[in-house]
Amino acid sequence: MLNKIEITRRHLLLSAAVTTGLSVAGLSLTAAAPEAFAKKPKGITLSPEDQKDVDRIEDYLNGLTSVEARFQQYAPNQGLAFGKIYLRRPGRLRVDYDPPSKVLLVADGIALSYYDAELNNLSQVPLYLSPMWFLLKDKVKLGGDVTITSFQRAPGAFQIGLVQTDEPDAGSVLLEFGDRPLELRQWTITDNKNQEIRVALYDAQFGVQLANELFATPQKKSKRN
Repeated sequence: MLNKIEITRRHLLLSAAVTTGLSVAGLSLTAAAPEAFAKKPKGITLSPEDQKDVDRIEDYLNGLTSVEARFQQYAPNQGLAFGKIYLRRPGRLRVDYDPPSKVLLVADGIALSYYDAELNNLSQVPLYLSPMWFLLKDKVKLGGDVTITSFQRAPGAFQIGLVQTDEPDAGSVLLEFGDRPLELRQWTITDNKNQEIRVALYDAQFGVQLANELFATPQKKSKRN
Protein backbone atom coordinates (compact mmCIF):
# COMPACT_ATOMS: atom_id res chain seq x y z
CA MET A 1 0.00 0.00 0.00
CA LEU A 2 1.32 3.43 -0.89
CA ASN A 3 0.83 4.87 2.60
CA LYS A 4 3.00 2.15 4.10
CA ILE A 5 6.31 2.53 2.30
CA GLU A 6 8.68 -0.40 2.70
CA ILE A 7 12.33 0.61 2.34
CA THR A 8 15.10 -1.98 2.29
CA ARG A 9 18.50 -0.87 3.59
CA ARG A 10 20.57 -3.64 2.02
CA HIS A 11 23.53 -2.27 0.08
CA LEU A 12 22.90 -3.59 -3.45
CA LEU A 13 25.65 -4.13 -5.97
CA LEU A 14 25.33 -1.66 -8.84
CA SER A 15 22.31 0.04 -7.28
CA ALA A 16 22.09 3.61 -6.06
CA ALA A 17 21.00 2.97 -2.49
CA VAL A 18 21.13 5.95 -0.14
CA THR A 19 20.57 6.19 3.59
CA THR A 20 17.15 7.87 3.29
CA GLY A 21 15.72 5.40 0.80
CA LEU A 22 16.37 3.87 -2.59
CA SER A 23 17.28 5.67 -5.79
CA VAL A 24 17.39 3.99 -9.17
CA ALA A 25 18.60 5.87 -12.26
CA GLY A 26 18.23 9.05 -10.25
CA LEU A 27 14.60 8.39 -9.30
CA SER A 28 14.31 8.40 -5.52
CA LEU A 29 12.08 6.02 -3.60
CA THR A 30 11.99 8.05 -0.43
CA ALA A 31 9.22 9.85 1.40
CA ALA A 32 9.47 13.58 2.04
CA ALA A 33 9.71 14.72 5.65
CA PRO A 34 6.43 16.27 6.85
CA GLU A 35 8.03 19.65 7.54
CA ALA A 36 9.21 19.87 3.92
CA PHE A 37 5.66 20.56 2.76
CA ALA A 38 5.69 23.94 4.50
CA LYS A 39 8.84 25.09 2.72
CA LYS A 40 8.83 26.72 -0.69
CA PRO A 41 11.98 26.61 -2.81
CA LYS A 42 13.51 29.88 -3.94
CA GLY A 43 13.54 30.34 -7.68
CA ILE A 44 15.73 32.57 -9.83
CA THR A 45 14.88 35.50 -12.05
CA LEU A 46 15.49 34.66 -15.70
CA SER A 47 16.70 37.19 -18.24
CA PRO A 48 14.66 37.47 -21.47
CA GLU A 49 17.40 35.49 -23.26
CA ASP A 50 17.34 32.80 -20.57
CA GLN A 51 13.54 32.58 -20.76
CA LYS A 52 13.69 31.99 -24.52
CA ASP A 53 16.07 29.08 -23.99
CA VAL A 54 13.95 27.71 -21.14
CA ASP A 55 10.94 27.84 -23.48
CA ARG A 56 12.95 25.90 -26.07
CA ILE A 57 13.87 23.28 -23.46
CA GLU A 58 10.25 23.01 -22.36
CA ASP A 59 9.11 22.48 -25.97
CA TYR A 60 11.82 19.86 -26.44
CA LEU A 61 10.81 17.94 -23.30
CA ASN A 62 7.17 18.01 -24.37
CA GLY A 63 8.25 16.43 -27.65
CA LEU A 64 9.75 13.42 -25.84
CA THR A 65 6.68 11.21 -25.99
CA SER A 66 8.75 8.02 -25.77
CA VAL A 67 12.43 7.21 -25.30
CA GLU A 68 14.44 3.99 -25.29
CA ALA A 69 18.10 4.36 -24.36
CA ARG A 70 21.11 2.84 -22.69
CA PHE A 71 22.27 4.63 -19.55
CA GLN A 72 25.37 4.96 -17.42
CA GLN A 73 24.86 5.78 -13.75
CA TYR A 74 27.45 7.06 -11.32
CA ALA A 75 27.12 7.54 -7.56
CA PRO A 76 30.22 8.37 -5.47
CA ASN A 77 29.57 5.60 -2.95
CA GLN A 78 28.50 2.93 -5.45
CA GLY A 79 30.56 3.60 -8.58
CA LEU A 80 29.33 2.88 -12.09
CA ALA A 81 26.24 0.96 -13.18
CA PHE A 82 24.77 0.38 -16.63
CA GLY A 83 21.40 -0.59 -18.00
CA LYS A 84 18.47 0.30 -20.22
CA ILE A 85 15.73 2.85 -19.68
CA TYR A 86 12.30 3.10 -21.30
CA LEU A 87 10.12 6.19 -20.95
CA ARG A 88 6.61 6.80 -22.28
CA ARG A 89 4.69 9.88 -21.29
CA PRO A 90 2.52 10.32 -19.41
CA GLY A 91 3.70 8.49 -16.31
CA ARG A 92 5.42 5.37 -17.66
CA LEU A 93 9.01 4.40 -16.97
CA ARG A 94 11.05 1.21 -16.79
CA VAL A 95 14.67 0.92 -15.67
CA ASP A 96 16.53 -2.38 -16.17
CA TYR A 97 20.01 -2.81 -14.76
CA ASP A 98 22.58 -4.98 -16.49
CA PRO A 99 23.56 -8.26 -14.74
CA PRO A 100 24.60 -9.16 -12.15
CA SER A 101 22.12 -6.69 -10.65
CA LYS A 102 18.57 -8.02 -10.28
CA VAL A 103 16.94 -4.67 -9.69
CA LEU A 104 13.96 -3.36 -11.65
CA LEU A 105 12.19 -0.02 -11.39
CA VAL A 106 8.78 0.56 -12.99
CA ALA A 107 6.42 3.55 -13.02
CA ASP A 108 2.87 2.61 -14.05
CA GLY A 109 1.40 6.11 -14.01
CA ILE A 110 0.46 5.98 -10.32
CA ALA A 111 3.33 4.49 -8.34
CA LEU A 112 7.05 3.91 -8.56
CA SER A 113 7.76 0.25 -7.86
CA TYR A 114 11.22 -1.03 -6.96
CA TYR A 115 11.67 -4.79 -7.22
CA ASP A 116 14.74 -6.71 -6.08
CA ALA A 117 14.46 -10.21 -7.57
CA GLU A 118 17.31 -11.52 -5.42
CA LEU A 119 15.50 -10.60 -2.21
CA ASN A 120 12.00 -10.94 -3.70
CA ASN A 121 11.34 -7.51 -2.21
CA LEU A 122 8.88 -4.95 -3.62
CA SER A 123 8.86 -1.31 -2.46
CA GLN A 124 6.50 1.42 -3.69
CA VAL A 125 5.94 5.15 -3.34
CA PRO A 126 3.54 7.53 -5.09
CA LEU A 127 4.97 8.64 -8.41
CA TYR A 128 4.68 12.32 -7.54
CA LEU A 129 7.33 11.89 -4.83
CA SER A 130 9.99 11.32 -7.48
CA PRO A 131 12.05 14.45 -8.25
CA MET A 132 11.77 13.53 -11.96
CA TRP A 133 7.98 13.28 -11.88
CA PHE A 134 7.63 16.53 -13.85
CA LEU A 135 9.35 14.84 -16.82
CA LEU A 136 6.72 12.09 -16.89
CA LYS A 137 3.69 14.39 -16.76
CA ASP A 138 1.36 14.73 -19.72
CA LYS A 139 2.60 18.28 -20.24
CA VAL A 140 5.97 19.46 -18.98
CA LYS A 141 5.88 22.97 -17.55
CA LEU A 142 9.05 24.55 -16.21
CA GLY A 143 7.32 26.89 -13.80
CA GLY A 144 4.45 26.71 -11.34
CA ASP A 145 4.64 23.10 -10.14
CA VAL A 146 8.38 23.14 -10.88
CA THR A 147 10.72 25.84 -9.60
CA ILE A 148 13.83 26.77 -11.60
CA THR A 149 16.67 27.13 -9.11
CA SER A 150 19.55 27.69 -11.56
CA PHE A 151 20.21 28.24 -15.25
CA GLN A 152 23.64 28.27 -16.85
CA ARG A 153 24.86 28.21 -20.41
CA ALA A 154 28.18 27.20 -21.96
CA PRO A 155 29.24 26.94 -25.61
CA GLY A 156 26.81 24.44 -27.12
CA ALA A 157 25.27 23.42 -23.77
CA PHE A 158 22.78 24.32 -21.03
CA GLN A 159 22.29 23.34 -17.40
CA ILE A 160 18.99 23.90 -15.64
CA GLY A 161 18.35 23.20 -11.95
CA LEU A 162 14.83 22.22 -10.90
CA VAL A 163 12.88 21.24 -7.81
CA GLN A 164 9.21 20.39 -7.36
CA THR A 165 7.53 23.43 -5.83
CA ASP A 166 5.25 21.48 -3.49
CA GLU A 167 7.58 18.50 -2.88
CA PRO A 168 11.04 20.09 -2.42
CA ASP A 169 12.26 17.28 -0.18
CA ALA A 170 11.80 14.78 -3.02
CA GLY A 171 15.19 16.01 -4.28
CA SER A 172 16.60 18.49 -6.77
CA VAL A 173 17.38 17.81 -10.42
CA LEU A 174 20.08 19.23 -12.67
CA LEU A 175 19.35 18.60 -16.35
CA GLU A 176 22.19 18.96 -18.85
CA PHE A 177 21.50 19.58 -22.53
CA GLY A 178 23.52 19.82 -25.67
CA ASP A 179 22.48 22.54 -28.10
CA ARG A 180 22.12 22.67 -31.88
CA PRO A 181 20.57 20.21 -31.90
CA LEU A 182 18.97 20.51 -28.49
CA GLU A 183 19.18 17.16 -26.70
CA LEU A 184 19.02 15.86 -23.14
CA ARG A 185 22.41 14.35 -22.28
CA GLN A 186 22.28 13.60 -18.59
CA TRP A 187 20.72 14.45 -15.24
CA THR A 188 21.95 14.62 -11.68
CA ILE A 189 19.71 14.03 -8.67
CA THR A 190 20.69 15.47 -5.27
CA ASP A 191 18.69 14.19 -2.30
CA ASN A 192 18.05 15.97 0.99
CA LYS A 193 21.24 14.45 2.43
CA ASN A 194 23.25 16.10 -0.38
CA GLN A 195 24.04 12.75 -2.01
CA GLU A 196 24.25 12.73 -5.81
CA ILE A 197 23.43 10.27 -8.56
CA ARG A 198 24.39 11.14 -12.14
CA VAL A 199 22.79 9.43 -15.13
CA ALA A 200 23.95 9.84 -18.73
CA LEU A 201 22.00 8.58 -21.76
CA TYR A 202 23.43 7.13 -24.97
CA ASP A 203 22.22 5.18 -28.02
CA ALA A 204 18.86 6.89 -27.48
CA GLN A 205 15.88 6.31 -29.78
CA PHE A 206 12.95 8.72 -29.71
CA GLY A 207 9.32 8.30 -30.70
CA VAL A 208 9.54 4.50 -30.51
CA GLN A 209 6.61 2.14 -29.88
CA LEU A 210 6.81 0.74 -26.34
CA ALA A 211 4.49 -2.08 -25.29
CA ASN A 212 2.22 -1.67 -22.27
CA GLU A 213 3.71 -4.82 -20.75
CA LEU A 214 7.00 -3.00 -20.16
CA PHE A 215 5.31 -0.82 -17.55
CA ALA A 216 3.35 -3.46 -15.65
CA THR A 217 3.90 -3.34 -11.88
CA PRO A 218 6.42 -6.05 -10.84
CA GLN A 219 4.99 -8.97 -8.92
CA LYS A 220 6.65 -10.70 -5.99
CA LYS A 221 7.21 -14.42 -6.38
CA SER A 222 4.91 -16.68 -4.40
CA LYS A 223 6.51 -18.34 -1.41
CA ARG A 224 6.95 -22.08 -1.68
CA ASN A 225 5.56 -24.28 1.06
